[in-house]
Amino acid sequence: MEGINVYKEEVYWTTLSYEQWTFHIAGTSNGLSYVSLPNESFNRLQKWKNKWFPNGELISSENQLINNKVQLENYFKGEIEHFSIPLELKGTSFQKVVWRALQQIPYGKTTTYSHIAKQIGKEKAVRAVGTAIGANPIPIIIPCHRVIGKNGNLTGYRGGLEMKEFLLRLEKGAVNV
Repeated sequence: MEGINVYKEEVYWTTLSYEQWTFHIAGTSNGLSYVSLPNESFNRLQKWKNKWFPNGELISSENQLINNKVQLENYFKGEIEHFSIPLELKGTSFQKVVWRALQQIPYGKTTTYSHIAKQIGKEKAVRAVGTAIGANPIPIIIPCHRVIGKNGNLTGYRGGLEMKEFLLRLEKGAVNV
């Protein structure tokens, strides 16, 4: 089959350890695409890669992702509030709209699922918004932890409520860093 070029995109990955947590992070030369949460296995990263980069090859490379690691570490230490990381988002059009709305939530503030639904013009799609938030492939940087229940309670978080509470306390300056 001469003349057919099967392009294999390189998807770089590495791990970041902070305190008791270990994260898998991944991206391409275009930007960061994936951050696991601490309770997620490497297998979840592989499944995500297979879905969004079916011809991609996972390549371990701390050098390729060093800026991402440094910014995440600095965030966890309370040294930065905003990330300046190029992103390569992989998701449906609806998910991307929801994720962009999450990026508008200010550091240290929270909002509700229903507010996000209203903000994107889909007031009756609160459950769909919740599903899109749960599918966020770049948590922390796309701050899904800033979304709480209508009653003010912490609600589901892929990384567990302990992690969500830690992130919210960190952003309110209530964590000793």
